[in-house]
Amino acid sequence: MRLPIALLGGVLAAALGLPPAHADDGALKPVTVARGLQNPWALAFLPDGRYLVTERPGRMRIVERDGTLGAPLAGLPPIVAGGQGGLLDVVLHPQFADNRLVYWSYSEPAPAGESGNSTAVARGRLEGNALVDVQVIFRQQPKVASSHHFGSRLVFAPDGRLFVGLGDRFSRKDDAQTLDNHHGKIVRLEADGKVPPDNPYVGRAGARPEIWSYGHRNIQGMALQPGTNALWATEHGPQGGDELNRIEPARNYGWPVITYGRNYGTGTRIGEGTTRADVVPPVAHWVPTSIAPSGMAFVTGDRYPGWRGSVLIGALRSQELVRLELDGDRVVREERLLGNFNARIRDVRQGPDGWVYLLTDSADGRIVRLER
Repeated sequence: MRLPIALLGGVLAAALGLPPAHADDGALKPVTVARGLQNPWALAFLPDGRYLVTERPGRMRIVERDGTLGAPLAGLPPIVAGGQGGLLDVVLHPQFADNRLVYWSYSEPAPAGESGNSTAVARGRLEGNALVDVQVIFRQQPKVASSHHFGSRLVFAPDGRLFVGLGDRFSRKDDAQTLDNHHGKIVRLEADGKVPPDNPYVGRAGARPEIWSYGHRNIQGMALQPGTNALWATEHGPQGGDELNRIEPARNYGWPVITYGRNYGTGTRIGEGTTRADVVPPVAHWVPTSIAPSGMAFVTGDRYPGWRGSVLIGALRSQELVRLELDGDRVVREERLLGNFNARIRDVRQGPDGWVYLLTDSADGRIVRLER
């Protein structure tokens, strides 16, 4: 049986003699690398040591190693920036050093004369301070008039396929349980946007062939687990019920019929309950208060003694960094770090240098390197 994180923290604290769900992180030193970014959403590391950063209002910039902000890159397609929408995740193609391809997700407006918007994924070659030969390789269908729940995390698998985590668009939550749309799904694409022939719903009548898994609310973090290459994802619950999931193809993750979350304001139950035989239970969940999990990363190096194999999750609402120690696909310990950070953590990445980097979500957003 998997215990909710709140209970798990208490059980482990009693066993270990520690305060529940908190850590002595005095040795951690948040070092500001750059600041002055407007609501940065995602961070990628260029081979020459510079940083590629997205800003939600619709700008992508190169940040120099000394923290100097470059001018916005030219070449981005039209973006709807408002609410939770805008320019969102960014990743480099696995062979970026050879092909210079950059991939990003964003909220795309409907064509002229139509209404609504949806999450889209585009790619282009980075040349100087511009993106060229830009192509939109995926568009979430259908478009909806909503400024919420775009999801948008991107992860390349070792085989070169691209995973895209998508939101339910808030007003269309019931779509997460049907396969004729992309709402509340994780989709899997070839690097050029085509559908891999071994996707689980290829050839199934009434199902979108891009779908990999379903029953998600709003994917905000995704990463591959070292050693297994298993895909893990965080998603926002409503009032409580945030989740960490280990993703498997063609599996149902429950939303909105099976969830630990509650209705906003009233706290009343959503759906049928918290478990069902055909629904994959979360590896971890947070109740009764949401932490609003964001970007996530697995620790693979030795910069942080005892952390190798842990998963780090940023928290927007609780403004801290959550470290989960794993035994296989079980959480065996939780630590809450940076309790006095006083900033919404939007993205978490491990850099090529082994240090962990954070993005803070504010009008004066920062890139922060976590040293010790």
